[in-house]
Amino acid sequence: MEIENRVKVLRAEKRMTQGELAEAVGVTRQTIVALEKGRYSPSLLLAFQIAKQFELPVEDVFFLTEEE
Repeated sequence: MEIENRVKVLRAEKRMTQGELAEAVGVTRQTIVALEKGRYSPSLLLAFQIAKQFELPVEDVFFLTEEE
């Protein structure tokens, strides 16, 4: 299984830059870039902080998928 996310889509809907999201949750912009590209799986704390920024449950931002 892999963790995927909707961060890029949700961020675009909120018209938020990667830098703005990074600052709001206390990480670097590079962390957000890696997260959006699927190269980084966030800690549980970071996942909840990001979900809070979008005012959504964590399950609406991050989800598990089966590997092919």
